[in-house]
Amino acid sequence: MLSEEKIILSKTRLDIAKERISFADEILALGDYKTVANRSYYAVFSAMRAVLALDGFDSKKHSGIIAEVRKNYLKTEKLPKKLSPMIEALVEIRQGSDYDDFYVISKEEVYEQLQNAKIFISEVEKYLLTQY
Repeated sequence: MLSEEKIILSKTRLDIAKERISFADEILALGDYKTVANRSYYAVFSAMRAVLALDGFDSKKHSGIIAEVRKNYLKTEKLPKKLSPMIEALVEIRQGSDYDDFYVISKEEVYEQLQNAKIFISEVEKYLLTQY
């Protein structure tokens, strides 16, 4: 049985993921595609941390969170494997848009990333509801 503390932490992180994706939706209309890419990635990152909270796992490194989710949830198909390439694309675009001054992201690319982030969060939420 899960501890109440782990459940509360997981729910809090899922709420953060939903807030971030909602903000990304609002920013899309303003045409700030780099911020949309950033918020989409961090929404997914928070959703991954929500899952890992149930295991009592956290990491200071993003790569650690991603590796743990892939190993324990995507490879085991607790979460759909189709989410794995979504993570990779979100990471790549977020890094480019955050760290490359000349990085250009199109409306179509950022819209796809936003939709993928929404799918990811929805799948995580479905999974988490079976665990609480």
